Amino acid sequence: MTEPQGEEFGTWLEHQLARADMKQVDLALRLGLTRAAVSAWINGRAEPREETKRAIAAVFDIDLASVRNRNTNIGSALPRRWHHRPAHADGGREYGNAAAFAFDADLSVLAREATQNSLDERHDRTTSVRVRYVLHELTGEHLDTFLAAMQWEGLRPHYEAAAGGGQKVSRSLRAALDDLDEQRSLLLLRVEDYNAAGLTGPEYRDGRYAAVVRRQLDSHKQAGGRAGGSYGLGKATLWATSRLGLVLVNSMLSEPQEGRSERRVVGRLDLPWHELEGEAYAGPAWFGEAEPDPVHKGVSRSWWAGEDEVRSLHLDRVSAAPGTSFLIVGAHDASGDAETLQEMHDKLVRSLADGFWASMIGGKAAGALMEASVTTLRNGHVLISEERVDPQAHHPALGRAFQTYLDGETVSELTSGDQVALVEVPLVVSPLKGRGRSRDKGREHRAVLLLTSAADRDERHSRVVCMRGNRMTITEQRPRELPLGTFPFQAVLLAGFATGREGEDVELAEAFLRASEPPEHDRWDRTEELTTLYERGALTRLKEFRAEIDKAVRGLVGRRETARTGGPAALRELLKLEGGAGGTVSGKRAQGFPTVRNVQARVDDSGAWNVTVWLRLPDAEDPWVLTPVAKFDVRSGGRPAVEWAVLEASDDCRVENGNLVVDPGVRSAVFTGVTNPATHPVQGGFARLVVDVQKARGGAA
Repeated sequence: MTEPQGEEFGTWLEHQLARADMKQVDLALRLGLTRAAVSAWINGRAEPREETKRAIAAVFDIDLASVRNRNTNIGSALPRRWHHRPAHADGGREYGNAAAFAFDADLSVLAREATQNSLDERHDRTTSVRVRYVLHELTGEHLDTFLAAMQWEGLRPHYEAAAGGGQKVSRSLRAALDDLDEQRSLLLLRVEDYNAAGLTGPEYRDGRYAAVVRRQLDSHKQAGGRAGGSYGLGKATLWATSRLGLVLVNSMLSEPQEGRSERRVVGRLDLPWHELEGEAYAGPAWFGEAEPDPVHKGVSRSWWAGEDEVRSLHLDRVSAAPGTSFLIVGAHDASGDAETLQEMHDKLVRSLADGFWASMIGGKAAGALMEASVTTLRNGHVLISEERVDPQAHHPALGRAFQTYLDGETVSELTSGDQVALVEVPLVVSPLKGRGRSRDKGREHRAVLLLTSAADRDERHSRVVCMRGNRMTITEQRPRELPLGTFPFQAVLLAGFATGREGEDVELAEAFLRASEPPEHDRWDRTEELTTLYERGALTRLKEFRAEIDKAVRGLVGRRETARTGGPAALRELLKLEGGAGGTVSGKRAQGFPTVRNVQARVDDSGAWNVTVWLRLPDAEDPWVLTPVAKFDVRSGGRPAVEWAVLEASDDCRVENGNLVVDPGVRSAVFTGVTNPATHPVQGGFARLVVDVQKARGGAA
């Protein structure tokens, strides 16, 4: 059986000569050969015979198998150390990594960006990528052991120097150092993926490794156009989430590098410019093995670590599957929403569910794209057990809609509450500049809209969740001009590769929408890339797409049975709609005034009327200020008004001082009210209720 091969012989030999501090001529003399022969090996023009390989093994004091396989290095490991980049010779200074300021240091942002990268780098496309978030608090001797493993004593002077400046980053570092000294506690957050590509590629040239560890704004995605990210900024959230600007990395490679694939370890630190003992430093630093190559002499490079090393650095992994573990040292949530371990744990679970619920759902024909979990430890002991993110538990209606689509069980029209309706939505993709014909509007792509009834516990509903690519949520759109009395619903818009379809139109739509997204990938709108790459009219095509989405939603909800919108028949007979001041009993009024278009109502056990009122409003330059009034209808005389016990805004309006305020441009609004039974002249069920929406004093209505 043939032995497994590592690096090309010449590349391997060149590395070993550098590690041994030996020149080509030195090896040639010890082998009794010419320098030209050694040069031919290194340049790949020839390979030594078997007896020469034995001699080379003897020179390097290694076994013959190591020369044959070329997947190990000679001698003992080179020393690990921090290499701090010297300051720029031209006097330039960076007081922090600008890329880290592109996003907030928020755990939800981290979960979105880091998980998106894992999803984009899924290795085996037939199985899920597994994403794990592990919070780990260290105190006492556990903290001391970890700090020693990453050579904190040598780092601390650089931190002190960098924290002495007056910039924002310096002040943040000072606070982090003070907290570490006072609390003697450090929070680690390990973000790791399995069945991902890993940080493949050479140390300094193009590849995934260099893009993440040594470069900024280098995306280097190889996902066949399906990648969610495109700016190369997402990785900066890892360093932004660290109060110390420090991330350690352990990667298992899907493709060998230097004949190795297990435990490629390196650390990167982002500090601002600082001076220490008369030397100026640019800020970035790398933790690794001393580089033996003369071309990069003095630099610290990644090394192939042993299991004990990764364990001491808290970088050990739960399986040998390819992927990467990023350890954020001094993790925090700068938003202030999550301060305790439980709050941080819960926020990560919630953020993963919100951003990637569709990616975690599989159908009959294919499994889910990913699975995710969160675990919390303290000093190596489980504090909060591993919690697998369940998309159906967090988003039941959305999950049902997408599951039904994957299983091919959608309908064209809703006739019952648990059905999922499907309609196609046209997106016209503008031509690239210089590639379209005269007056060519573009190529049409048929996106997919799924709609179903909202679940009872859905806090947010009647919205469209939009996605493309690997099914990460991009944006939410609340449709305008919905029919009055519309039932609460959930809708999903699938565009590009998220449709699960193939074809040129799918690829064009994917690229078009990706170009319309800012670095946060949270909307489809004007970007420099969109206006630079595509013909004039691209932004109009996006606006038309949003309008088509609204139209498709209105078409689906308008066809649904509406027998229940008015409440029980007996109560509908007691309920009367009134359009407000100047309106008629029928609800018709002159154009230019708000109208009451529908009311849902019921009388509860206390005798109070509970009403939900839909308003239609004309366009206006100023806010509408309206006063809802509840009255009991009587056969003769004035209608007695009753007081509201509760008056609340539901959609596209707000309540201020007992009045409804609707912003300019809003064409429909919904509010709810509960009458006060103590102000009823008779029992609620014995009288008809009139809802009158009047112009408030001083209001635009």
